[in-house]
Amino acid sequence: MARKKDLKTFGQKLRSIRETKGLSLEDLSLETGYTLDLLDQVEKDEISPPVSLVLQLGLTFHVDMEHVSLKDDKKASRKRALSHKKRVDSYSYESLTSTGLDKHLRAYLVTIEPNTEHHGAEYHHEGEEFIYVLKGGLTIQVGENISTLSVGDNIHFNSALHHLLSNPSEETAELLVVIYVP
Repeated sequence: MARKKDLKTFGQKLRSIRETKGLSLEDLSLETGYTLDLLDQVEKDEISPPVSLVLQLGLTFHVDMEHVSLKDDKKASRKRALSHKKRVDSYSYESLTSTGLDKHLRAYLVTIEPNTEHHGAEYHHEGEEFIYVLKGGLTIQVGENISTLSVGDNIHFNSALHHLLSNPSEETAELLVVIYVP
């Protein structure tokens, strides 16, 4: 078992992998399509990365970044999961499937607080995405198209298109999000 001081944060691991590959943050920004500012904040552990960025980093580095982020002991992983919601303000997610480079289908339980809009980077990643509303409501923008979903509604789209999620309802939204990554 790793000693406490040996545990690395996701940001520290990202920086280590990036530097090992000989990439600058600017290079990584061009490779992933995410802004330099967002990548810098993730490396400094100022924000937790959205699922879409974790997936895109995995494709860029040919590494299972979800596995990299879950390698530490369960207590540290649980602490990060709880703090993720606080840092991102109104958005949290929990992986429901095992990770691995040979795994192309990923499922998440996503929670969005009531009456919130997601601010920051739009999501995008290779593949397809399916979202099913379990509780509450969801407004999703995919490209220029905006859809409003209620309990039992779903949407399936090309996840390479930029997409944003928000919860216009009075209750916490719970979503089953399934992502296929080629």
